[in-house]
Amino acid sequence: MSPTAATKVLVIGYVWPEPRSSAASGHLMQILQVFLGQGWDITFSSPANPGEHKEDLSVLGIRECPIELNNSSFDRFIAELAPDIVLFDQFMMEEQFGWRVEQQCPGALRVLETSDLQSLRHARHQRLKERLKASDDNDDFSALFAPAAEQEFAGMADTDQARREIAALYRCDLSLMISEFEIELLVEQFGLPPALLHWCPLMPEHMPHSYVPFSERAHFLSIGNFRHAPNWDAVLWMKNAVWPLIRQQLPGAQLHIYGAYTPPKAAALHNPAQGFQVMNWAEDALAVMSAARICLAPLRFGAGIKGKLLDAMLCGTPSVTTPVGAEAMHGDAPWPGAVAESASAIAAAAVRLYQDQALWSQTQEQGRQLLLARYRQQVHGPALIERLQHCRTNLAQLRRDNFTGGMLRHHHHKSTQYMAQWIEAKNRLV
Repeated sequence: MSPTAATKVLVIGYVWPEPRSSAASGHLMQILQVFLGQGWDITFSSPANPGEHKEDLSVLGIRECPIELNNSSFDRFIAELAPDIVLFDQFMMEEQFGWRVEQQCPGALRVLETSDLQSLRHARHQRLKERLKASDDNDDFSALFAPAAEQEFAGMADTDQARREIAALYRCDLSLMISEFEIELLVEQFGLPPALLHWCPLMPEHMPHSYVPFSERAHFLSIGNFRHAPNWDAVLWMKNAVWPLIRQQLPGAQLHIYGAYTPPKAAALHNPAQGFQVMNWAEDALAVMSAARICLAPLRFGAGIKGKLLDAMLCGTPSVTTPVGAEAMHGDAPWPGAVAESASAIAAAAVRLYQDQALWSQTQEQGRQLLLARYRQQVHGPALIERLQHCRTNLAQLRRDNFTGGMLRHHHHKSTQYMAQWIEAKNRLV
């Protein structure tokens, strides 16, 4: 490659990006925008079928190339492409294609975009299920939010999900982590070397200059892809516990719930008489967020950081959430709204913010300051490029230092290779 040739990047997506449907896709698109800003040559591939709200990447100058699981056609494809960097979107793609990438392009930098630590989210979901079985109390869930990192580790360590996910982190040269809490958990509890991790939070391209004023806003809003389990659980908790308490104090209030891929079970909750309105997918999430006075996000489990809450800050909309919702999003700064651990406390905070214009304006400004302090693409974009370039320059030493990752690649890739080849041979006989 000549010194002036553009860096070639191959992204292997778990799904085709839908930035208007999920924060995970939005974060991936932000990363792609940073790469495009460097003039890099980008190819996006996925074994998934295109979704209803798929982004047209070709408009941005990104090639779209479908690929197949358990098919040696990928070997020929990547060998011809010869990328300098391969970005796996979620650890399952590294499991499926990592051995092929290493076999065909051993000098390519292998990067994992985690979106969130899925094994942490699954462990927290299991803890919620156990709590719901143990008690009929639908108000106070403070015990869910209390565990320290050691307890989170204990809930994850014996699970297959954690073993698979953390092995993938080891096998890659660098993993992009959206949450500082998850970096701390991985380093201090699971023993991952910090050199394998890079903090890359949500990084919107543009910051707000003005907001829709308090007097021109009305109603409460909740938004989130219904295929994401924490969002559906939050809708159920609002329906059964939070929203009735808000309506007691604000009888005319309305809650508008938006989300991609609304299932029949969610549509069945639609009840205009109770002010509980399931609105389906929002064509423009920022427009509906800007029209709302309060964003409700009562998440009882989850991981990563929450795109809906960043969107609320971008729109100047105070939000009411739980410690899980606010986790790793505001550092030592005040939350731009309220954080509570029970349905009654969430409802009380939401009603107060809805009615108190001075408090509402104060929290709106806190959100603006938080965006400027933690989420500027002008800061995180260059930091990401610098880290990637450092890894490419020092790749041989980084891999020598990561003996555990090399050992895991050796054993995992051999077994995965033989299984994939067996499946491919079997498929030819069908």
